[in-house]
This record gives sequence, C-alpha cells and structure tokens, in this order.
Amino acid sequence: MKHISENLRFLYYRHMREPKSLFLTEDSLGIVTDLYQLTMAAGYFEHGMHDTATFELFVRKLPKKRPYLLVAGLEQALHYLTHITFSEESLHFLRQLPVFSHVSDDFFEYLKNFTFNGTVYALPEGTVAFQEEPLLRITAPIIETQIVETYLLSIINFQTLIATKASRVVYAAQGRDVIDFGTRRAHGPQAGVLAARSSFIGGCTSTSNVFAGYQLGIPVVGTMAHSWVMAFKNELESFYKFHEVFPDNTILLIDTYDTRTGAQHAAKIGSRLKSVRLDSGDLEQLSKEVRRFFDAEGLQHIKILASGDLNEYRIDRLVKHGAPIDFFGVGTEMVTSKDAPSLGGVYKLVEVERGTQYIPTLKFSKKKQTYPHKKQVYRITDIDGSYVKDIIGLKDEGIEGTPLLLPVIKNGTICYDLPAIHEIRHTASRNLSLLPEPFKQLTGAEIYPVIKSQKLEIKRQEAEERIKARNQG
Repeated sequence: MKHISENLRFLYYRHMREPKSLFLTEDSLGIVTDLYQLTMAAGYFEHGMHDTATFELFVRKLPKKRPYLLVAGLEQALHYLTHITFSEESLHFLRQLPVFSHVSDDFFEYLKNFTFNGTVYALPEGTVAFQEEPLLRITAPIIETQIVETYLLSIINFQTLIATKASRVVYAAQGRDVIDFGTRRAHGPQAGVLAARSSFIGGCTSTSNVFAGYQLGIPVVGTMAHSWVMAFKNELESFYKFHEVFPDNTILLIDTYDTRTGAQHAAKIGSRLKSVRLDSGDLEQLSKEVRRFFDAEGLQHIKILASGDLNEYRIDRLVKHGAPIDFFGVGTEMVTSKDAPSLGGVYKLVEVERGTQYIPTLKFSKKKQTYPHKKQVYRITDIDGSYVKDIIGLKDEGIEGTPLLLPVIKNGTICYDLPAIHEIRHTASRNLSLLPEPFKQLTGAEIYPVIKSQKLEIKRQEAEERIKARNQG
C-alpha cells in the first residue's frame, strides 16, 4: 500500500507542475530530432569518424494524385542550419538518458560548441520538382549531416506538401482568388503558420492567419462566424451592427439560418456591402440564386465568397458548372493535404570523402534503391521555355539544360539572397506556367519524364559491384 500511495503522490505533484508551452525556441533546436540521430552522432564521435559526408534529400515516390511537387520550406531550413545549438539544459537532459551512459564527456563538450559548417545546394522555393530529384544536397562532417536530418525532413516535407496541394486548389479556381482558412484545422498553431506560408507560395492570395500576416507580409482576410449572428436578437440586427464597426470591409455570413433570407437581409446594407459568404448547402445552386437576387436589386458589385470543406475537385466542379463564386476560402483539405496527408521525403548518404578518396554509398534494398555520388538536376526546355524533361546526373556532368540545384550555404554561412515571400510566389507561378498542361491536370495527368544519365547509371553499377565484393569478403 505504501508503494501505491507513493506513486499516487508522484502523479499528483507531476500534475501540479507549471504547464509547458512546447513551442520551439532557438536554444532548443539541437534536440528537435530523433534520438537515433544523436546516438549515431555519439557513435561516430567515439570512433573518431569525422569524414566529410554528402546526404541528399529527395522524395522517392510522388503521392497519388500529385503529378509534381512545388518546393517550399528552404528559408526555414536555412534558418535552422545557421542557428542550431545545444543549450546547457538540453545537454543536461541528454546526459541523463541511459543510452548515453557510456558516452564520454568529450562528446557533450562537442555538442556544447556545435555549429553547422557545411555546404548546401538546394532547389529554390517555388521550383516544380519530381520524384527522386534532390531537393537539398548537404556536404559536411558526417556528425553534422546526421544530426540535421530529422528537422530538415520535417520542414521540407510539410511545406512542400502543402504548397503542392495549394497550387492544385488555385489551379482549379481558374483565376478566382483562393484564401487560406485552415489554421484552426492545422496540426497545431505552428503548422498553421507554415501552412499559411506554403499556401501563399502555392498561389493563395491571402490568409486568415494574423500571425502569418504580421510576420510574413501575407494579406490577411476575415469575415465573421455564425456565433456573431446568433449573439444578436436577429440576423438583420447582427448585420447592421457588424457594418457599423466595419463599414468599408463588410463581409456577411448569410447561411446561419436560411441563406435566401440571409441574402435579403444583407441587401438592406445597400451599396457599401462588400461581399457575402456561403459556408454550407448546395453552393452551386445557392450562389446562382444569391447572384440573381443581388443583380435584380442593383447590387451587382457584391461579391460571393464560398467556403466549407472545399478542395480542388469541388472547386473544379463549381467553376465548370458556372457557379458565380468570386472567391474560395479553403481550410481543412488544403492545410492538411487531406487526400495525400504525407510526403515520403527521405535523406540518404550518397558519398563519403576519406582523405583524397570519394567513396560512393548506396542502398540495394528492394524498392528503396538509391544512387551514389553528388548529383545535379538538369531541366530541358523547348524554345518557349516549357519543360520537356529532367535529367538526374552527376554534379559536374555538364549535361545540356538548366542546372536546378543552387549553392545556398558555403562553410556554414548563407551565400544565397533569400527572396521575399511575394518573389517566391511569383517563382512558383512562373514554374507552374511552364509545366505543360498534361502534366498538371487534376485527374489523369501524364507522368513527367525524369531520367538518370548514362554516367550516373554506370557509376551506380560500379559502386554496387564494389560494395558487394567487400561485403562478401
């Protein structure tokens, strides 16, 4: 009984602790990783392995219904690489873990003074990319390249996933504005901010996320909730009261009770009413009825905003059926990429420099084979600049075409002019405009041709034969 009461006392005091926010701070970046990255780092250190290694981050296979990727997340990746440190508190925590009980103090002293000193090549944000193409190529002492894997995969996988999804939603809207409404359904508030950033890169014109507007300069848009309407004596009063406070930016939600009646009440605001929002029901039929009503009342200037579980397929149908909707607010489906909620980005060792030797590394695993050596992606275009095919080759192979991987960090220092978010969005728009229509259709898209160079295939075969011979010996 004494043992049980002691356990209960422990649980009681545990729950009386001050709650932790779990928001990342720069002094915690070092331990935002998987444990095995740090155990491998300790193993390398204890065995004196400080060889220079090259890892490449790429997506092995595109998700279903994703004929391309729109690269995003590089800016946050560069911030991480140039700010990663281990605080005294985090090192104290690591020392207490049983797995490190036989690791020398020298390793923790190494982490105390840790900085990333490597060289990084990357595809600029907003670049259209495809499976197996390196999005990042990182060369540094092997401990450094190992420790950063988890964070880089997390940031690039997520933002690329959402930017790609957003670009499809924007494509379906055919020139109509798409607004990010997704923060409340994102996988946490930090994910909501990154999703707002990625959605803007993908072509959205604005976001409901105020912090994203404050920190990133993305235009911020908001309307009202059903609770506003329900908080007043009746719908008409709620509309008048809202308009009193926001006379130049009145957007009314008209489907709390009855959409048709809501439209009649909204019309009483008159010529200064900016827009109405439809959030439920048959959006095609209701938008047509509301449009006819406003036009008959001489209120042709009033715009219609639609929201409510929208995705690229629903928007595509609405547009093709002539629904007179001017804007789309998209949330859950976009910021969670609901139909393809994960991106299979991987981070693989491709080369080790040992003295003057460059030793190729690769996996033989079935369906998970990799290619050795530092690589470059060469994009072949036609006379108009439209994309024809990509070739993955050796970094200095000099294949005809545009090399896509650019230097972004040299010896631990950023050597790349970081573009503003609006420039990245423009880059994405231009990249997508140069991707021929058959390769970006919502359904039945063709597979864009990505091939390996002959020299790369030969290098892989040679490396595989050497490694098999060593392992058999």
